[in-house]
Amino acid sequence: MERQYVISRIKEKQFNWSDVPKLPIDNILWEPDCGIRAFARLCYDEEAIYVSLRAAEAEIRAEYTAPLSPVHRDSCLEFFFMPENGDRYFNFEVNPNGCMHIGFGHNRADRVILTRRDDTEFFRIQPERTSGGWAVSYRIPLLFLRLFYPDFAFSGSLRANVYKCGDDTAHPHYLSWNPVTSLQPDFHRLEDFGIMNFE
Repeated sequence: MERQYVISRIKEKQFNWSDVPKLPIDNILWEPDCGIRAFARLCYDEEAIYVSLRAAEAEIRAEYTAPLSPVHRDSCLEFFFMPENGDRYFNFEVNPNGCMHIGFGHNRADRVILTRRDDTEFFRIQPERTSGGWAVSYRIPLLFLRLFYPDFAFSGSLRANVYKCGDDTAHPHYLSWNPVTSLQPDFHRLEDFGIMNFE
């Protein structure tokens, strides 16, 4: 079953995230339910996709700070996506320190790991500790996406999924927006992506 979500278009640079529809990250996978909950909000303008991710997680693990770190071992929120007719996807993974891990490729084994010296500034990564959890927001500029898909445009649809995980946390957990059908933990499955339509 493919879930669908509409990515809202924003008209002003200053906007209120609470006006953007929630995307629930509510499929609990592979491990018993430990009470962690998460959701996302996505919107866009002519310059970028804006991503807000939030988790209710009492025991946060946030060890990694260096580029290229395996942040999925920490408390982690992830956004994987590709153009509807694309053959390679992006994976953006972020921990509570704002440490971002970015990959691009056809599958788990065939990906390039990407980094920028100015990633915090370029993607405007803003981590936040909240009452009972944490959150992060960032933007993905159109200019960045066109380095990989020169004709990328904010129109039509994306194939995508959004995840919450934490391999080495006190309570290992795996949550997704669209259901994942593998028997073992694996978020890198294009066949389990849902559909996100640009408004």
